[in-house]
Amino acid sequence: MQFYISVLTFTLISVVAVTGIYVLTGLTGMFSLGQAAFMAIGAYISGVLVVKAGLPFALAALIAIALSVLVGYIVGLPTVRLRRDYISLVTLGFGEAITALLNQMQSITGGALGFSGIPQKTTFTLTVASAVACIILVGYFKRSKYGRQCIAAKSDELAAKAMGIDVPKIKMIAFLISVAVTSYAGVLYAFYTTYVDPGIFGWKKSAEWVIMVFFGGVNSLTGSIVGTIILTSLPEMLRFAAEYRTVFYSILVLLIINFKPSGLFGEYELSLRNIGIRRGKQDAA
Repeated sequence: MQFYISVLTFTLISVVAVTGIYVLTGLTGMFSLGQAAFMAIGAYISGVLVVKAGLPFALAALIAIALSVLVGYIVGLPTVRLRRDYISLVTLGFGEAITALLNQMQSITGGALGFSGIPQKTTFTLTVASAVACIILVGYFKRSKYGRQCIAAKSDELAAKAMGIDVPKIKMIAFLISVAVTSYAGVLYAFYTTYVDPGIFGWKKSAEWVIMVFFGGVNSLTGSIVGTIILTSLPEMLRFAAEYRTVFYSILVLLIINFKPSGLFGEYELSLRNIGIRRGKQDAA
């Protein structure tokens, strides 16, 4: 039973992170290969503040998220004005720089040996509540004025600018929301595993999140969540195939691209309203 709870906890932490990736890639069309670096910032700063400074968990988490957003703002200022392919390159370089920095700061982060001794504060209940809160937050953002402007900028930046949309501002808002959510996922991860090392937060982790979004449906928050649950939990359940996770992802992506390019859910969103409409049609029939 404990094994399944552990798998569900890790899956829900991934759901939290991928909701942030959905804001960035699904709504705005920006591809980042360095978002895992913000997860690392959230994990390390919160862990160091609790272990070495003796701060309470909640306060350390808030400080870690705030500092992650500050770093994200500095990185995002020049980045959001670039083309999508250049954004991927810049964020990839940033992610590798953060990994190298964590390796070098041995006195604080433990270097390549990792940082241990973090108390276990993340519970299954907290991860469930966090995942639900992030899904609701991103869902409201998608339906808001800013969310619709993000979708417009994703479809055609020139047309969006012609309609009076401040595209760099919208991209920055989406980027910072993604940073905040992803860094919070790092906090949850650190205080569940009680140990972190720089190798966990490399570009491969960011690429996995992007794959999850495309697998479920880049235009669907529901699809991104379902894709994350499938691609995170299945390799854990099938531990004998865990070594081939990247190959497994690649095959799935190829199948999706060839047979369902829009992802499993396309643009469909599961909501209480949709369920009510479907039930109404069934009752009428």
